[in-house]
Amino acid sequence: MSKYLKFFTGRVGQWKRLKAVFGSTPTPLQPFWMHCASLGEFEQGRPLLSAIREKYPDKKILLTFFSPSGYEIRKNTRLADYVFYLPLDTPRNARRFLDLVKPRTAIFVKYEFWYFYLTGLKKRNVPTYLVSAHFRADQIFFKKYGALFRRMLTCFTHIFVQDESSRQLLESLPAAAPAAAAPAAATPATATPAEANALPATLPVTVAGDTRFDRVVAGVTQDTAPETLIQLLRDPVLIAGSTWPKDHVFLKRLAEDMPLLQLVLVPHETDPAQLRAIRRLFRSPLPVFYSEALQEKNPAPPRILVIDSVGLLSRLYRHATLCYVGGGFNASGIHNILEPAVHAKPVLFGPNHSKFKEAGSMISQQAAVSFHNYDTLLSAVKHWMDNPALREQAGKTAGNYVLENTGATQLILQKMADRVP
Repeated sequence: MSKYLKFFTGRVGQWKRLKAVFGSTPTPLQPFWMHCASLGEFEQGRPLLSAIREKYPDKKILLTFFSPSGYEIRKNTRLADYVFYLPLDTPRNARRFLDLVKPRTAIFVKYEFWYFYLTGLKKRNVPTYLVSAHFRADQIFFKKYGALFRRMLTCFTHIFVQDESSRQLLESLPAAAPAAAAPAAATPATATPAEANALPATLPVTVAGDTRFDRVVAGVTQDTAPETLIQLLRDPVLIAGSTWPKDHVFLKRLAEDMPLLQLVLVPHETDPAQLRAIRRLFRSPLPVFYSEALQEKNPAPPRILVIDSVGLLSRLYRHATLCYVGGGFNASGIHNILEPAVHAKPVLFGPNHSKFKEAGSMISQQAAVSFHNYDTLLSAVKHWMDNPALREQAGKTAGNYVLENTGATQLILQKMADRVP
């Protein structure tokens, strides 16, 4: 089933399921509610979700997703008591959802702005937080026509941003006059355009950092990759994670030009159509699929190994010589480069990384390389393969960068504690 079909079929009957959970108790459950767009945002919010579970063990947690790529993979997570798709953001859906769930606290991760949910939460005086947010000057908040989005910012009790530049951008937005100086008769209907578009004089913003750093560090302590998988690896090996068709074109050429380098491909999507496309593209040498290798007795490490199972990537990076992270030729941008970096591995990725602060930081520290064409990719791979000392230093720099940026989760949790009902 395609993800587009899952998007709609997954929501069929969900009001009945929500009512069965939240409408059947004599007293409201009042859960902590975290909303994530997709799997990437879940991984970003996961450290905070885990910390809430530990700090408030007697409270319930509701987790919602917008996309099937998050819901389908994490619908059974133990970090939440209930996992649902978020109903579409309409006045009726938002009102019905909030009246039924009655959240004690709401947490939105990174880029989640839903007008009717946010205004509904504010109307109900529910503490509402935006965490690990990263703002850029090209976003709609900073455009003349972005008044509606700026208004949504006022619905948050507190906004936790990743970096100082995000805080400065928010501070650059027009601030409303202090309440005492405002005309007594001023209303949204009679306010001037400047007043209507203005933010409160004190928009609550804290530079907390990115919770993903805490997440990747928490999972780095032990090697949990299956032994059957480790036996299929050989040195040197390039682990290419979360890859897409455009990435595969580059990687095919790289496999041809670097015959001594093993390629382990971990595609972002592992549905049958995608796997067939990979098999057609990588014809020589013929790729070996992990599920097929498991059926063999003592299989030899292949030149090209395709991981057609979900959930192994973050554990694989530990065993890489070099790492390639996909998505850099997609509109949405690169996937998680912190997962390989925490294992002290140099990282390669495509040009679309402007939404991810860590990418620019690691490039400037020579711990990562972004490429726009195949020649740049090949040159970077050869440079690191021909200079082991430089490769090791780049990896060490990547690992140190991750360690130096932890701590966001506890800072956010401390700030939230005073407002937990």
